[in-house]
Amino acid sequence: MTHRRSDGGAPVESDVDPGRSEAVSRGAGARGPLDLSLLRTFLAVHRTGSFTAAARLLSLSQPTVTTQIRSLERRLDRELFERQPRGVAPTPYADELAAQVAGPIDALAAVADHGPGAAPSPQPVHLAGPAEFLCVTALPALAPLVGEGVRLQVTPGLTDELLDGLRAGHHDLVISTVRPRGRTLTSVPLEDEEFVLVSSPAWARRIGPEAVAEDGPAALHGVPMVMYAEDLPIARRYWRHVFGRRLTGEAAVTVPDLRGVVAAVAAGAGFSVLPAYLCRAELDAGRLVALLEPEDPPINTAYLVQRPGTPENPHVTLVRDRLLAAARDW
Repeated sequence: MTHRRSDGGAPVESDVDPGRSEAVSRGAGARGPLDLSLLRTFLAVHRTGSFTAAARLLSLSQPTVTTQIRSLERRLDRELFERQPRGVAPTPYADELAAQVAGPIDALAAVADHGPGAAPSPQPVHLAGPAEFLCVTALPALAPLVGEGVRLQVTPGLTDELLDGLRAGHHDLVISTVRPRGRTLTSVPLEDEEFVLVSSPAWARRIGPEAVAEDGPAALHGVPMVMYAEDLPIARRYWRHVFGRRLTGEAAVTVPDLRGVVAAVAAGAGFSVLPAYLCRAELDAGRLVALLEPEDPPINTAYLVQRPGTPENPHVTLVRDRLLAAARDW
């Protein structure tokens, strides 16, 4: 942009962006109370990490959300979000602003939805997580709450998809196999899953009681693999951690449900690597045999994840606290 010097000298070039200058000018001159609807939209974007998800949460169009965020940025003369390949990331200023406005905005929303002084009627708790963990561990622990009037809507699925759904407001709680990154979600460790190398008793006799401890993976040559997925994610991690080498080969049976893997291995289909919680009953009953007991077995931590600052459903708190209490005995 070219400016003419006040002393009549030659024009000089400036690297100031005209659009940015205009925004700064508008922001600097626009003082006074902020529009609550803009702050509510800002908070939704901050919590979901996405303009699109926030639009769904607020029943607005995505362009409307974008326009409102830009308007708020002009009023504040601050950038609030940085665009990323998947969604947006809040700036440090946005994190500070969210911390300031979350409580009041949520309180106003509760009054608007339920009236002053009225307690919100408990809604169903939307719980999501891996199908096997939900069915074998979480739901039995939550069964007593159902008799106390808690309603559950349970969604099984893969962790990344479920965390995206949590950010978008589709779930209240997610049991995650990874710790979520960023500040849009809060997580607490729920359980450490220990992995076990197992086979049926018949295969264990053929392999030999100490063969894997003495010969390593070579002892399993010729034994069919029964796995969760074709890329062998659980077994590959076990091989790297315990044997210090890469797992090669293809699965003889692939079942995208670990409960099916347990059933197939117990019936004599071959060997597998399974979470201990999922096959503990079969190990105790002798239907499965642990082929190795390493001093340092691989462990994966499951997390209980929630969106911070969401309007409080008392039954969400009941479910969360019950899971955390039950996890001490898992």
